[in-house]
Amino acid sequence: MIGATKDMLLPTAIVGSIPRPSWYTDSLHGRPFKQALSDRGFREQYMDAVGAYIHDQSSAGLDIVTDGDARFDNDVGGRGWFFYPLERLGGFGGTNDLIERWASLLQPGKILWELMEAYQQPTLVEKVTPGPWHYTAIWQITQRLTDKPVKFGAISVDSLSHMIRDEAYDTYRDLLLDLADIANREYRQLAEAGCPIIQIEEPLHHIMASDADTDLDLLTEAFNCQVEGVNTEIWAHTCWGNPAQQSTGVDASYEPALEAMFEMNADVITFECASHGGSDLPAIGRMRSDKKIGVGVISHLRTQVESAEDVAGLIRKALEHIPVERLIITTDCGFGREGLSRRIAYYKMVALVQGTNIVRRELGLPTAEVRAADPRLAFGRID
Repeated sequence: MIGATKDMLLPTAIVGSIPRPSWYTDSLHGRPFKQALSDRGFREQYMDAVGAYIHDQSSAGLDIVTDGDARFDNDVGGRGWFFYPLERLGGFGGTNDLIERWASLLQPGKILWELMEAYQQPTLVEKVTPGPWHYTAIWQITQRLTDKPVKFGAISVDSLSHMIRDEAYDTYRDLLLDLADIANREYRQLAEAGCPIIQIEEPLHHIMASDADTDLDLLTEAFNCQVEGVNTEIWAHTCWGNPAQQSTGVDASYEPALEAMFEMNADVITFECASHGGSDLPAIGRMRSDKKIGVGVISHLRTQVESAEDVAGLIRKALEHIPVERLIITTDCGFGREGLSRRIAYYKMVALVQGTNIVRRELGLPTAEVRAADPRLAFGRID
């Protein structure tokens, strides 16, 4: 259901996460979110951090903003993306040092091996049960700080399932659909509260398409179960990985998975394009669909801030294959909490909007105000 972006042309957004301010040192440590807000120290740090994230995105001129994933703990390599939901579900008992789906691909001395050790794979010993995710409260706190639409992002259940050592279910399908049912109830509440955009992050079609044992239809079924009856605009974010700003698909292509991906009941599908120079854009453009397409024009993998001209060039390339009314401008992935500094992330957001403004002017569209680039507000200038 296209709602928030219905009348927007070339709207801008980031995927989600923003590096933590240096003073934001507290964490949830498994506590229910609403309970943690009774802790004065955590509440002040959390609320100030979300306000800072909204300020940075507004100053950069983004049309759609996020909470910066402020709920995630200050932990190793983006661990909270998986473990915010996992730590609040029932049915787990104990942990495993090795993540089974990663262990055969990694070896000591590699950064992803260290992340695997730090993540500590949880073991599911009973059927999974719901827990206090509190997504609605998290969105409400953020939305009351801004008039811009706040997009709420949360991990897809197939990505979540890859972090679990399952000793409770007879089939993977049963586990996946139970997780999807839990997520669906949470998303329905979030939509009913008024959240304008829910982003389901990293359905694994593109990553698993080369695995002959993967049932892409099952992944589509699980995604569609997550969003069934969720009456708001749904985005499916896809990229090639971001644990500690590391890519898992340097030479990969979306093309083998596109038909399956477009079967997902998402209004918007986002693609990592900046890191690959937009090489998949022709194939994406050939898909017969009325879905909107989010094109990543800013890389999360490198510290160099893109120029506005480079951003504009990639948008022009996207417009060769995707109509302007279906195009959304975004980042390849989130900026994380460990790999990039907050200042670099900020200027990447500024470059994203400046580059989009270049193309908007060329098309005769209204431009966004970028206060960060307003020369009248720069005190370091030559009179």
